[in-house]
Amino acid sequence: MSWSAPLAAGPSSDSVTLDEAADRAGDAASWVEENWATWLGIGLRIVLIVVIALVLRHVIRRALTKLIDRMNRSVQSVEGTALGGLLVNAERRRQRSEAIGSVLRSIASFLILGTAALMVLGALNINLAPLLASAGVAGVAIGFGARNLVTDFLSGVFMILEDQYGVGDNIDAGVASGEVIEVGLRVTKLRGDNGEIWYVRNGEVKRIANLSQGWATAGVDVVVRPTEDLDHVRTVITGVAETMAKDDPWSERLWGPIEVLGLDSVLLDSMTVRLSAKTMPGQALGVERELRWRIKRAFDEAGIRIVGGMTVEAPEEEPSDPTAGVSAPSALSSPTSPQSMAASPITPAPQGANLSK
Repeated sequence: MSWSAPLAAGPSSDSVTLDEAADRAGDAASWVEENWATWLGIGLRIVLIVVIALVLRHVIRRALTKLIDRMNRSVQSVEGTALGGLLVNAERRRQRSEAIGSVLRSIASFLILGTAALMVLGALNINLAPLLASAGVAGVAIGFGARNLVTDFLSGVFMILEDQYGVGDNIDAGVASGEVIEVGLRVTKLRGDNGEIWYVRNGEVKRIANLSQGWATAGVDVVVRPTEDLDHVRTVITGVAETMAKDDPWSERLWGPIEVLGLDSVLLDSMTVRLSAKTMPGQALGVERELRWRIKRAFDEAGIRIVGGMTVEAPEEEPSDPTAGVSAPSALSSPTSPQSMAASPITPAPQGANLSK
């Protein structure tokens, strides 16, 4: 008994007997029976790799999130205290911790998932050498095409990790200066002195001057007349400095005594006395203004004149000669002079007169 295919294409056609079909089915079953364990092992290995990668990624991201939350809570716990208001900027620490946490979570996810993907491909007996070579070439091409973006990102990461500046700091970044209002991995926002907002790419910053870290220096130059008594000037300035150091809020903003450094310059019409004081970061300008205000009032009470503040009286003018504005006599002033008669109009002749004689 046989199953024959219909002779539609020609007289010679293949025919499959029942015994041959049974043999083929047996071969397939035996192949499956021989290899199912291998495929099952590969599938279980892939599933195990994926599950372990996802669990490890979740655990690490959760641990990083808890660490960042704990750092934020520690900042908030001292925010209301005097020490916290002086040394801790909650918004700055929060943004810095969030940025660091985001970078760490992204790096952890990339490493874990990338390693899991390579392990899955290795379990499928796929040659990874061409794939890694292609990925390397593509990475180099992308790096050249987006080198500015990569530079900005890496610069932002190191700025945040090194805590070069943060929210609330006054910085001079070379291309722009002002108060930092937001720190990102690619762009930093600055608020200028006139209220403008500067968007500075982190990769463009070559140098940074942070005016809000450590301490600042307030310097004031007092210009007086060269005839003033220097000992008297020093005594008045010292009294102003001691009084200002005891008054609030200047007692907290001054981190050192106000020192009279001495004469900075001596000219024919003036001499300059320089003062210096160590202040709280960002408070130097306010201290300088208040110190000038107090010194001016003390000098007025002590009778010390500041150059530029004294009104100069204009010298009295000598009485002018009343004849200086009188012009010299002219020949035309006399009506009988030849010049005056030559310049006078001709008198018209009377009517009816005979002009031809």
